[in-house]
Amino acid sequence: MHAAFSIALAGLFSLSCFDGAGAQNARRLAIRPLKQSETLAYTLQTVSVQANCFPPRLRGILAYIAARTGRRPLVTSGLRSRGRSHSQHRHCAAADIRVAGVSDRTIIAIAETAPGIGGIGRYCNGIVHVDIGPKRRWVHC
Repeated sequence: MHAAFSIALAGLFSLSCFDGAGAQNARRLAIRPLKQSETLAYTLQTVSVQANCFPPRLRGILAYIAARTGRRPLVTSGLRSRGRSHSQHRHCAAADIRVAGVSDRTIIAIAETAPGIGGIGRYCNGIVHVDIGPKRRWVHC
């Protein structure tokens, strides 16, 4: 009985993962059509992360980080309609990112040399904030 329950549970989990992957692909296709030679230099953590409004300058910063690390950054947060009124996230001009296998200090060092970079922040959980606003640096720990 226990084995049958485990198999059924594993099957349901597999189906839910498959449906989630399909939803992610559908969201990416709905963002905007890519040109033949254009590929995204980043991935989204979840389908609820809003990044389709990123301006070319911010996409360029993410592409620069991807090129320097050899890995696409994972965007954990993009546009936020709520929050601090002065936040670059409210203007879709900021991204919170992680890069698998790359330390936050390395990401920050690379971001500091990115053309067009504005603000760079580091959070205790390893997430790095990059934006195209005024130049500033911070650590929230």
